[in-house]
Parts: sequence; structure tokens; C-alpha cells
Amino acid sequence: MIQYFGYAASVIIAISMMISSIVKFRWVNLIGALIFSVYGFTFGAYPVGILNGFIVLVDLYYLSKIYSKKELFETLEISQDNKYLPRFLEFHKAEIQKFFPGFVFDPEEKYISFFILRNMAVAGVFLAKNQNNDTLIVDLDYVIPQYRDYKNGQHIYLRVMNKFMRNGFKKVIASGNSKKYAQYLKKQGFSEVKDGLYEKNLF
Repeated sequence: MIQYFGYAASVIIAISMMISSIVKFRWVNLIGALIFSVYGFTFGAYPVGILNGFIVLVDLYYLSKIYSKKELFETLEISQDNKYLPRFLEFHKAEIQKFFPGFVFDPEEKYISFFILRNMAVAGVFLAKNQNNDTLIVDLDYVIPQYRDYKNGQHIYLRVMNKFMRNGFKKVIASGNSKKYAQYLKKQGFSEVKDGLYEKNLF
């Protein structure tokens, strides 16, 4: 059984190497290293135990820095003739289709749109349409892999939406066409009103 413990640790660490999100990588890597450390000390393989114990401490150190770090969030409105947006969408096209299957950007469409900046780096993009002057229909709420820790969503749906409320919007509607995006919407306070259709009231 102890040998299987070691195999499990190896698999977990291998999986962590394939994770693009820094936060998720640190957590998964920490779990794998912790199991490996216990395995090493149990078998008397002290170099394995000590090395992986050190990795656990390193992961804990960086996780504490990540969670204690105050990040500056900003939104940058996108003009109709913005040249960067189409290139950004094309570069991330494959990833976008995973979460928003069938999404097609229409440069002629009048979107309510902005980039989400974290410490001045572009972390994601938000595109929505105005329906009846009181409802936002979300077409795209995409975050690049290394920033997928729900903080972008919290910034949008807690802070930015206050601005939309002041402008008369009463609710936001989004389609959870992928399992991960549906989970994200629920985390942001959306409720499923129909199969795959989610809604969040702003008042």
C-alpha cells in the first residue's frame, strides 16, 4: 500500500506540471510533494522526504504571497475601432471556444466591452449587449489561464456591476454552455433559470 502511496504522489506532481494556473499548480504540487515527503520518511528514503518537505515549504511560501498580495484591478473600455481586441480574440480562439463554444466576434456589433487589467496586465475581456436598456446579455467573459482564480469575476460582478446599476441595468444574463463556465457563473451569484441559461439580479 505504501508503494501505491508513492505512485499516487508521482501522478499528482505530474498533473501539477500540466496546470497553467499558478495558484492551482502550487496547491496540487504541494499535495503531491507532501505525500512524497511522507512516503520518503516512511521508507527511510530521507533525501526524498527532505527534498519534498522543502518543496512543500516553498509552495506554502508562494501561496501565502499570492493570497496576501494586494492586486490592482482596473477596467479599460474598448472602443469600436480597437485594433488589439481582434488580435487578442484570435490568439486565444481555441481556449475561448472551450468555454464559449460557437462564439463569433462581430466587429460591427455595439458591445459594452472592456479589458480587465491586473497590475496593468491584460487578464481578460468582457463583451456584453444591451437588451431593453435594463438587461446585459453576456457574450464573452474570458480570462486567460494564469489568472483563473475567480478574482476577475469578483471584480466584474461586485465592483463593475455597481456602475451598470447606476446606469439603469437591473440584471445580467449569461449562457453556461460549458461546465466550467457554468460553475464560474454560480460562484459569481448567478442562478440557473432555464437549462444552460443563468441570471443575476443587480438590485
